[in-house]
Amino acid sequence: MSHLLIVTALWAFSFSLIGQYLAGQVDSDFAVLVRVGIAALLFAPFTLWRSLPRALLGGFWLAGALQFGITYLCLYRSFEVLTVQEVLLFTVLTPIYVTLIDDALVRRFNPWALLAAAVAVGGGIIIRFQPLTGDYLWGFVMLQVANLTFAAGQVLCRHLLARHPTVYPLHRFFGHFFLGALALALPAWLIWGDPDKLPHTAMQWGVLAWMGVFATALGMYWWVRGSTRVDAGTLAVMNELHVPAGLLVNVLIWQRDTDLPRLAAGGAVILTSLWLNRLGRHRRQHGQAHVTA
Repeated sequence: MSHLLIVTALWAFSFSLIGQYLAGQVDSDFAVLVRVGIAALLFAPFTLWRSLPRALLGGFWLAGALQFGITYLCLYRSFEVLTVQEVLLFTVLTPIYVTLIDDALVRRFNPWALLAAAVAVGGGIIIRFQPLTGDYLWGFVMLQVANLTFAAGQVLCRHLLARHPTVYPLHRFFGHFFLGALALALPAWLIWGDPDKLPHTAMQWGVLAWMGVFATALGMYWWVRGSTRVDAGTLAVMNELHVPAGLLVNVLIWQRDTDLPRLAAGGAVILTSLWLNRLGRHRRQHGQAHVTA
């Protein structure tokens, strides 16, 4: 859990930096390419190419392509048809996808995890809900694809590490995750990138460097490590915790106005979902103990 909490704080701070220094100023495809490129370079000296299961390596390439390829291509393009408030609202469904994909991979249904995820989504809606206007259907579809691929990537990494144990530590092959991301990020920049919107200030380059090292390289590494130490329900709920965390950073650092009672209410609901998931886990363990006895 500690790894996930640290990354939640990192990502909450990162959202503020993107909104303050990059959004609308720096080409989004270039920003993703730089973030992924820095992360790949950081892990390159440690990366093994042999003596690892092919399924593990291929799976990490696929996970990277999903989480930093398809996810970000859809996410950034959704801003062309949606308001910021609509984008924030439509991204709250990720916890549902995490639980459903995890259940599908192990061929079982965990109602407590789904309930906890649904309650967490409710907390996110309380915080983010804004009236919808205009033609938002296509943007909604794009963001659900982004939510689905982001959820699939992290669940895939979690299951790959469980099914293909190796004597090598995670950092010796995690670089393959970012190589998979580069396989989509580079063509995306070459096809859709705008050379006229490259970073032009030291602050923008500094934010990209910070994002590449901390939010992307270390953040994703710690998130994957943390995902292997919690159950799927907890992982799902943690996908929603960045919502109040990100708004809290905006209030504390940038002095942005926000509805604090609404933020507190939504945050309390999300924390309640963690308790529900823990309750369900204890009940399952108690039931299994009775069956064994």
